[in-house]
Amino acid sequence: MLLALTHGNAVVGPVAAVMIGAAVCCALSIAGDNVQDLKCGQLVGATPWRQQLMLCIGAVTSALVLAPVLNLLNHAYGIGVPDATHAHPLLAPQATMLAAVAKGLFGGQLPWGIISVGVGLGILVIILDESLRARGGSVRAPVLALAVGVYLPLELSVPIFIGGMLSHFVKRGRSGKEDSLAGRGMLFSAGMIAGESLTGVILAIPIVISGRADVMALPSWARLGDSAAGMWLGLLLYAGLAWLLYAVASKREPVSA
Repeated sequence: MLLALTHGNAVVGPVAAVMIGAAVCCALSIAGDNVQDLKCGQLVGATPWRQQLMLCIGAVTSALVLAPVLNLLNHAYGIGVPDATHAHPLLAPQATMLAAVAKGLFGGQLPWGIISVGVGLGILVIILDESLRARGGSVRAPVLALAVGVYLPLELSVPIFIGGMLSHFVKRGRSGKEDSLAGRGMLFSAGMIAGESLTGVILAIPIVISGRADVMALPSWARLGDSAAGMWLGLLLYAGLAWLLYAVASKREPVSA
């Protein structure tokens, strides 16, 4: 439809596709969040109209706050594609993929060969997953995991894999008691994600104000950089965080009288 409406315009078409995708994603995100909030309110006995009023306030507040925050992050770190100013921008794999597909489609340079290979692999994985399901085994091969693993950078897919393994070990150790995992492990993980995001926004403020990307950097004598000691220290900290997540998720609930 966009190809027909824009007459294949290689400039207007990709922008329209990305804007439509952004609107749909925002609508789905807000809808999903509101549904979860309404369900939580129903469980605790919240007054419906007050809850709906606060949902409206939250949606409007998000719309007003999101754009300035994204501009702040873009000026401080850059987003998506490296450039002369930001050599290591914030990763945006979904947006980068959508932009690449839109530009390729409207520019007539979409790599259909690679896309065909992906479609073929997806069909094979679906067939494998259905055969595993028919056999009634505990092991499955969801095609979504393959798709996410293909387009996500390795530095993101590896932590996701490790988190999945921790979840598996906790569930197996809990002998079917998965409520603690959902209540503790998921909340711990969500808190770490939110904390990392807020820290990035807070650190972006002095970077933008000073105009220097290294304004918050450690002194040269305290930097480990990409040295072997720095990599081992990072790995040790990551292992400690994984152990803490496992300990929190597998902690047994106190038995009530």
